[in-house]
Amino acid sequence: MFKLLKQEGKARRGEFITVHGTVQTPVFMNVATAGAIRGGISAYDLKDDLCCQIMLSNTYHLHINPGDDVIKELGGLHKFTGWKGPILTDSGGFQVFSLAKLRQINEDGVHFNAHTNGRHIFMGPEESMRIQSNLGSTIAMAFDECIENPAEYEYTKNSIARTTRWLYRCKAELEKLNQLEDTVNRDQMLFGINQGSTYPDLRIEHMKQISELDLPGYAIGGLAVGEETECMYSTIEAVEPYMPKDKPRYLMGVGTPWNIIEGVYRGVDFFDCVMPSRNARHGYIFTWNGTMNILNNKYERDDLPIDPECHCPTCQKYSRAYIRHLFKAKEMLAMRLAVEHNLYFYNDLMQKIRDALDCGRYEEFYQKYRLSLMKRI
Repeated sequence: MFKLLKQEGKARRGEFITVHGTVQTPVFMNVATAGAIRGGISAYDLKDDLCCQIMLSNTYHLHINPGDDVIKELGGLHKFTGWKGPILTDSGGFQVFSLAKLRQINEDGVHFNAHTNGRHIFMGPEESMRIQSNLGSTIAMAFDECIENPAEYEYTKNSIARTTRWLYRCKAELEKLNQLEDTVNRDQMLFGINQGSTYPDLRIEHMKQISELDLPGYAIGGLAVGEETECMYSTIEAVEPYMPKDKPRYLMGVGTPWNIIEGVYRGVDFFDCVMPSRNARHGYIFTWNGTMNILNNKYERDDLPIDPECHCPTCQKYSRAYIRHLFKAKEMLAMRLAVEHNLYFYNDLMQKIRDALDCGRYEEFYQKYRLSLMKRI
């Protein structure tokens, strides 16, 4: 399923073959939490204009609304949204622990009250797999406990032991579901998640344990949730040698363009984050010269595109002055145009990373952009 085509240092250039198409890695997954990118971006925009390879949607949110049973009845997430390429669904574990009220965790799973209306819900490994099976995604993520940082050592140790037991249950349940006649996607794959807070020894031991299951891919979870950036990088460095070389590696919830460049440098293949769309909706724009705030007064009469180097639909058609005006006038089009640019920028960043790896120039690319993209214009 995964071909490692080239390697420069720890940075990897690969190809991930799925039933819904082949993904060139490293890759950024565009986050369509409830089946669409916030800011008015459709699946057709992702495909036709924004060079997206993978769409990511969220199990928890789609289970709450409109309901995974509704989506299954309508043919699964691909048919429901119009996106034909690979889809990864998050297990819902992160939202259960970050959004849910009155949660109670035990060996079976988690009892909690939904953040929308307070209704009682139970979710465990089997429930998460059933929901993701109903959605019919290409990749289903294992149900795990996302441990807060900082966390006590003994609690972390006990938590990851339970997460490992849950992973075995996820694998067994998905194998069963993939055999059913009415399953939306009988080729659905399961990715395991490495946890362990910021304790290198626990991270390494957990990675060794879950790699024994020989799953199609593995993620590093529980980072980019408040710890120091250097701590995140050192955790990746600790875990990476123990991740299977012939499987894709996914760093969950990361991140900024410079986080991605650093992650690739340390051997990561998959990334996702709401940052490009969330920042765009508030006027913060990523460019090859750094980050800009389009709401600044200096752009009031600026007839240049957001980024003269960019080939996205927004930069090809509209000026900084017009987009700033739309934000000031509180027009919805402002968010759409800004989100369109930021997503294109992220996908273009990944293409340039792949091009650099193809040519054996990633070290040069890394040194050029790792700091320059952090600048504020």
